[in-house]
Amino acid sequence: MESFSYIARDAKSDEQVKGEIEASDEAAASKILVDRGLSPIELNRKNEVKGTIGSFRNRVPSKDRVIFSRQLSTLINAGLPLVQSLNTVGQQARNKNLKEVIHRVVGDVEAGSSFSEALAKYPRVFNSVYISLVAAGEASGTLDSSLERLANQQEKDAEIISKVRGAMVYPAVVLLVLIGVVVFLMTTVLPEVKTLYAGLPGAQLPLITRILLAVASFIIHFWWLVILSLVVIGFLSSRWARSFGGKSAIDGLKMRVWPVKDLFMKLYMARFARTASTLVESGVPMIKMLTTTADAVGNVHIAKSIMDATEKVKGGVALSDSIRGDPNFLDLVPDMIHTGEQSGAMGDMLTRLADYYEREVDEQIRSISTLIEPLLMIVVGIIALVVVAAVLLPIYSLAGKNLTHI
Repeated sequence: MESFSYIARDAKSDEQVKGEIEASDEAAASKILVDRGLSPIELNRKNEVKGTIGSFRNRVPSKDRVIFSRQLSTLINAGLPLVQSLNTVGQQARNKNLKEVIHRVVGDVEAGSSFSEALAKYPRVFNSVYISLVAAGEASGTLDSSLERLANQQEKDAEIISKVRGAMVYPAVVLLVLIGVVVFLMTTVLPEVKTLYAGLPGAQLPLITRILLAVASFIIHFWWLVILSLVVIGFLSSRWARSFGGKSAIDGLKMRVWPVKDLFMKLYMARFARTASTLVESGVPMIKMLTTTADAVGNVHIAKSIMDATEKVKGGVALSDSIRGDPNFLDLVPDMIHTGEQSGAMGDMLTRLADYYEREVDEQIRSISTLIEPLLMIVVGIIALVVVAAVLLPIYSLAGKNLTHI
């Protein structure tokens, strides 16, 4: 039995109620609440903390999932029973969260649940792609091969995401250092210039210096308000980015804004093709493959296009024709899928497509990295010019006045 915390609506009073309940799993807990006349709104295991901090604490790194998948595949391929394989892998797991999840999965499997059903209870650890591949492997008797494909797919996805993030680290670090230097100059050097002018009757600081001094004065006297504002803005921005409207806006910008639009479009095409090829080669049916890929692609606009294509495929339209002309898919994608449909080698064509776009992402990252350096130099130069001008103009002005008096 497990403990769950819940938020539900009372059908009689139409009010929200909170409480705790014990049940074998989430489905059983939900049924108990319904039997009590309550409509579940939220239902969480007590040891799982909701929110950003809780998600961070309970997350399992991709690397640990890859190791888990490979080790389990090797043991099953060697002929060991599933439960024994899971126990062995669980003992070797370094991540405490993963170890705990494996322990619970073993209990569910021993109680009669299928492996995929047991994994589906932990969506924060095992996503829909993982569950679908495991289910397909169970159905076809090729669970070891499905787990090996999963490990390969996760490694490819983690590698490409790591490259994209790596390309963004350099400019972010440079800008943060630049902001720190500017704030230091504004709060230490500029006030000294103001003090120097204070003893000169009729002397007036240049406009740019007065503006920066006003900003510096605000930072010095209301630093707590600045920090509080940044925290609030960061929190609200994070909440907005996780909402559907915020995610939709951000995903749209990724696909439309220069110079990252080509990078992200190719990234999404690579992810779509890699996930789809892994599912197809594991024997997952077309409709299930498309709905799972829509969840895994990581962009709400492309996911919507995939779901629209799914409806067309249900009506008998070929997948290549369903996505042809869609602006959320690059032209090569339907062409390669069409070739796969004609040759009966859909999985192979999707793999080739994924390999191609992953190489394109590498090239795009190198191009952006080359472009970022001169752009950063321009930005740094402009900001440095403004700050230096604010510091040096008053000094030159004083020097000019002294020369005139001489």
